[in-house]
Amino acid sequence: MTKIFETPLYPYVKSPDQTAKTPVRHRVVVIGAGPVGLAAAIDLAQSGVEVLVLDDNTKVSFGSRAICFSKRTLEISDRLGIGPALVEKGVQWNLGKVFFKDRKVYDFNLLAENGHRNPAFINLQQYHFEHELVKRVRSLEADGAPIEIRGGNRVSAVSDAGSHVAITIQTEDGPYDLTADWLIACDGAGSPTRSMLGLDFVGRVFEDNFLIADVVMDADFPTERWFWFDPPFNRDQSALLHKQPDGVWRIDLQLGWNIDKDAEKQPERVIPRLKAMLGDEVNFELEWVSIYTFQCRRMEKFRHGRVLFAGDSAHQVSPFGARGANSGLQDTDNLVWKLKLVIDGLAPDSLLDSYDLERIYGAEENILNSTRSTDFITPKSDQSRIFRDAVLDLSEHHAFARPLVNSGRLSRPCVYYGSSLNSADALDGPAQSQPGAPCPDVQLGDGFLLDQFRGGFVILAINADAPDELTDSGVTARTIRLRTKDDPTGALAARYLGKTPAAVYLIRPDQHVAMRRDGYDEGLFRAALRRATAKD
Repeated sequence: MTKIFETPLYPYVKSPDQTAKTPVRHRVVVIGAGPVGLAAAIDLAQSGVEVLVLDDNTKVSFGSRAICFSKRTLEISDRLGIGPALVEKGVQWNLGKVFFKDRKVYDFNLLAENGHRNPAFINLQQYHFEHELVKRVRSLEADGAPIEIRGGNRVSAVSDAGSHVAITIQTEDGPYDLTADWLIACDGAGSPTRSMLGLDFVGRVFEDNFLIADVVMDADFPTERWFWFDPPFNRDQSALLHKQPDGVWRIDLQLGWNIDKDAEKQPERVIPRLKAMLGDEVNFELEWVSIYTFQCRRMEKFRHGRVLFAGDSAHQVSPFGARGANSGLQDTDNLVWKLKLVIDGLAPDSLLDSYDLERIYGAEENILNSTRSTDFITPKSDQSRIFRDAVLDLSEHHAFARPLVNSGRLSRPCVYYGSSLNSADALDGPAQSQPGAPCPDVQLGDGFLLDQFRGGFVILAINADAPDELTDSGVTARTIRLRTKDDPTGALAARYLGKTPAAVYLIRPDQHVAMRRDGYDEGLFRAALRRATAKD
């Protein structure tokens, strides 16, 4: 059977735009058909916003690349219409184990509580993720949604003209020009769009390299994340093992700094390393090999007029912790509802500045965690190594030391503390549902709470009264009423009330909390709705 990444899924087809007398204007153009670009496009199309995706390739990416997708990413994917397919295909896991030298020192469970639709993480090759996104695009197209993807269309020039963005595109039939009201650049870490606008990253490149290998094999390793510090098969370095679908395993091996990258990718170098790790008795085949260098960098700003950057084009982190693709999906989740309101004339242009501020905050959080992980995994001094090794030794028998072990703090959704869109917290409730936080899920009968939050602002009234909806300047928040007596598990009260008997929440379209109080007050909620749309 032909592999997904070998098949053109959006082949080049000549567009009428290429022979138009004047450049055709599009509402939104997305550059890049990776996970972030396609997610942004699908979200826009589902909101009724016309969107065009341009990509110089014609098929999904090769190699596993991003493989570890978090519960928050799956919740976003549910809203995009692909979540169940990802979970069905992916390898689910909650348990991780940490090894030091030749022994296990401890393990951890990432989803210790029940009542969530999605697992803590799934492992799924990026090409499978992209394939589901492309299938969703085709489904939306068939239903008449305003979305199009053009393969074999390489963007060669971009300029912000103030009232629009001018774009030049190269194809096998020659160049053509387009204009767009808005441009979202999702064209990866080497972003040509960023270069065309004369922009760059700020941050840090670490002096270390890792070998990534996708290995096809039959093995009886459990479905867990295994991380080794200083293992016998890779002395003074580290290693990571993850299971993926289709009998593919992802292996990361630390190599050090001064290496010949081309030589290290050759099978005659890779295979002996893998045999030392897996044993001579394990039969395997190499599917994909790459080498990466730790980088923790970001753009100074993600918004530049009518051009908005998301995903790796805006920020880079080290792979340990699964913060790359997961944070990219959170970028689009934050951006699209704001762009929709601006396009519809229901919010001022300044609302997009909050995308810049909130997602830079998220990028800084990821960079901080990735930097700390990298410093622990690859100590830069003898003293640091002595400290790290002592922590690992202690963690085998003493629980107090385990939080100090850092094999990659795994991706968690960002809480937008202090965002200008938040109203003051007026409820002595759980920290997990404070203003700025993404709403925690709760199982309600045969369904889940987050399913009820799809589309627009929501007023969530728990053991409290509130009107059916609240409208201000064309923006409407619809009301969902719940009673804790109808939830025998107690999860609704635990995650949204704490010790308070009642609560009313204002929830943004991206399922983040904007305000919470112990009761409904129209004036206060109207003010909170205006604040959350940057009108006050």
